[in-house]
Amino acid sequence: MKKFFSLLGMAILGGAITLGGYKMFIDENVVVQTMQQDSSSIIKTNYNPAFNANSSAINAASIDFTLAAENTVHSVVHVKNTAIRTQSNPWAELFYGNGNGIRKFEQVGTGSGVIISADGYIVTNNHVIDNANNIEITLNNNKKYEAEIIGADKNNDIALLKINADEDLPYTPFANSDNIKIGEWVLAVGNPYNLTSTVTAGIVSAKGRDLEGNGNIESFIQTDAAVNPGNSGGALVNTRGELVGINTAISSKTGSFIGYSFAVPSNIAKKIVDDLLEFGVVQEAILGISIDPQFKEDGVKVGEVFYEEGANNSQLKSGDIIKEVNNVKISKFSELKGQLTSKRPGDNLDVVIERDGELISKTIVLNKKSTFISKSLGLSLKDLTDKELKKHNLKGGAKIIDNINRTLAYYGVEKGFIITEVNKKPVKNAADAIAAIENTNINAGIPLYLEVINLKGETERYAIR
Repeated sequence: MKKFFSLLGMAILGGAITLGGYKMFIDENVVVQTMQQDSSSIIKTNYNPAFNANSSAINAASIDFTLAAENTVHSVVHVKNTAIRTQSNPWAELFYGNGNGIRKFEQVGTGSGVIISADGYIVTNNHVIDNANNIEITLNNNKKYEAEIIGADKNNDIALLKINADEDLPYTPFANSDNIKIGEWVLAVGNPYNLTSTVTAGIVSAKGRDLEGNGNIESFIQTDAAVNPGNSGGALVNTRGELVGINTAISSKTGSFIGYSFAVPSNIAKKIVDDLLEFGVVQEAILGISIDPQFKEDGVKVGEVFYEEGANNSQLKSGDIIKEVNNVKISKFSELKGQLTSKRPGDNLDVVIERDGELISKTIVLNKKSTFISKSLGLSLKDLTDKELKKHNLKGGAKIIDNINRTLAYYGVEKGFIITEVNKKPVKNAADAIAAIENTNINAGIPLYLEVINLKGETERYAIR
């Protein structure tokens, strides 16, 4: 037993000596941490710090639409169009006598408009007030006024109205629509389905958009802001509450919004308003060229160069490719058309063209369009020359230079006749005559009254039905 305890003591002593030596000569302080595995999966990818938090780029979530909406809803109005339609029944005329087959009925349409001045001028679409016998404007505060039509432009679907209020009205100022960018936030404000003061938001999806099958080459702003029937004539505004467009159309198979809406740019709308106020008709500016429709690359290729009488526009040549107008890139004809529509005859146009592979800058003076076409009658009219005005002792009028579908020829009105009155009102020029003719709905049974001077210099009057 003594031997056993002696061996055990020696073993304990040896272990103590060994442990003491290890601590003295080998061991250092050791810290032990428990690592818990992260449950999230992290994938490394390339990093490009393109976004600068201090730059002008703004996070979409931080944009506040409330100020723009508040400023705009009070200047957007409800437009009620009441028209008296006439329906003719030839069988009733035959059996019951003259006048017994004619039935008149009231047709009501609604849309939107935008007050653009404190004294009550309102912009809307032409199709909102077309053929109206009475127009009622309802403000956001439910006050109602009867509106007067100052003028309208059917080609660009813009009309100008005026109401007389006892107080200054809230209005939306025009912005420069050339400055808006694709991807920029915009608000559409209007009265869809008679729901007053409706605001929707979206972005600018495209600029210079032309609608296929629309008949006219136009230059719309395309957005994805929800627009529905009743929004026509309403405001498209930027986040500062400035007018960048007049909502005009949607692309839809159902008649309701499916993701695309279109607005007339504010630069075009403002130019039309200014023309209607100053001249009564739109002053259309032209470059005096035809376009090569086969050219499919970026830009607009000049086909033939021609000049209106007295014009001097030798800056362009056949084969030139128009690349830029007034610092705005031109990729297609609708973009060029948009720039021209917002200008007046006599305005200067700074143009960059490509000629023989070289970029050249030109300043071009725009010509005045003097030939106009009536689509409803297939009629081509031209302004009278000073010599013709003096010969017939006229202050205005329009000369028939082509009778395409021979509608008027049936009544005896031929090429070379001078139209002096439309619907018993004197016409100033060809544009004025065309506007009056196109605003008469012959297909609805409304007669078109014309006063003309024939080839013998005699005055004749016709009722076209």
